[in-house]
Amino acid sequence: MTSLPDFKLETHFSKWEFAARYHLTASDAESMSLADLLALASPAARAGFENLWLGYTETYGAPDLRTAIAATYAQQSPDNILCFAGASEGIFAANTVLLDRDSHAICITPNYQSHETLPLAICDATGIPLDPADNWSLDIDRLAAAIRPNTRLVTINFPHNPTGAILAADRYTALIDLCRMHGIYILHDEIFNGLGPSGTQHLPFIADVYERGLSLNVMSKAYGLPGLRIGWIACQDKELLSQMERMKHYLSICNSAPSERLALIALENRAQILARNNALIDENLPKLAAFFARHENLFEWSAPQGSCMGFVRYKGADGVEAFARDLVEQSGVLVLPSSIYSSALGQTPQDYFRIGFGRSGLDEALAAFEAHLARNG
Repeated sequence: MTSLPDFKLETHFSKWEFAARYHLTASDAESMSLADLLALASPAARAGFENLWLGYTETYGAPDLRTAIAATYAQQSPDNILCFAGASEGIFAANTVLLDRDSHAICITPNYQSHETLPLAICDATGIPLDPADNWSLDIDRLAAAIRPNTRLVTINFPHNPTGAILAADRYTALIDLCRMHGIYILHDEIFNGLGPSGTQHLPFIADVYERGLSLNVMSKAYGLPGLRIGWIACQDKELLSQMERMKHYLSICNSAPSERLALIALENRAQILARNNALIDENLPKLAAFFARHENLFEWSAPQGSCMGFVRYKGADGVEAFARDLVEQSGVLVLPSSIYSSALGQTPQDYFRIGFGRSGLDEALAAFEAHLARNG
């Protein structure tokens, strides 16, 4: 593996995420306190946390946690689950195990950076751009044309980061059929599955519908619990899971025992937590729509299909980079310019920024945003 480039999104966040007064680009739902999470626990689950033995845990993850994770799928057993210290470790393990220098990988663009840079550090890769004129959808014919005899992995992400787009069901089925015909694995980053406005129709988990599908998920996004650092991959291919487990021996070895107990409590209250987070999205989306309608000379807004973020086109003559920089430096409002999503595999839109709406406090953030526009109008 060659050396990895700077992770642009995380570098940007390391500078601004905790320094900016208004974090208006978060991709995770509203977090809760430890006390609030424990208040949801059954007496047995709370006792399990409070009386926890602080030793090593199983590399695959605690059996009861894997049972709870498997229950979120339609067709998975605990043996099909491998836990990780967050989603990023799972992305690293999957790419490292599946790919070698003689492989070829395909990923969609724009995307979370590691879905591109990790394959590129190992082998040749091809980017397939999502089309903003087609609701950020995926051209299956274009992807089919990119397949080579040595194509080993296709990586997708729906609901999509940063646009919130969800692939149409018929295209999803066509993609699976195509990869099945060629024996290609699909890594589906599904960390926003379950999160979105009322009526959101999420795709079925790839592990449930494809024998070479890897379902990547995490407690961080839809559940709003990134501090737990608990993620997982579900997959029907147990030998592949075993290889990734051996890769994990070089990484985290095992998950945090307290985090496993807390993740189990959250999953046992999954419906309540997701309902709470999605209600906040329903509350916030009309506020964003009204805000961008007031400033349609500057912004082009299309409501996302899922997740708690959207991609906004900026029309100002100064360009989105200068706009985003001035917004955070002058007014403390943090958004994510589309340069963060630039790709080595082809052109990506450069006049957008990511905005998040899954957290409380949106009114105050939009007021600061509005005041900034008034001062600089």
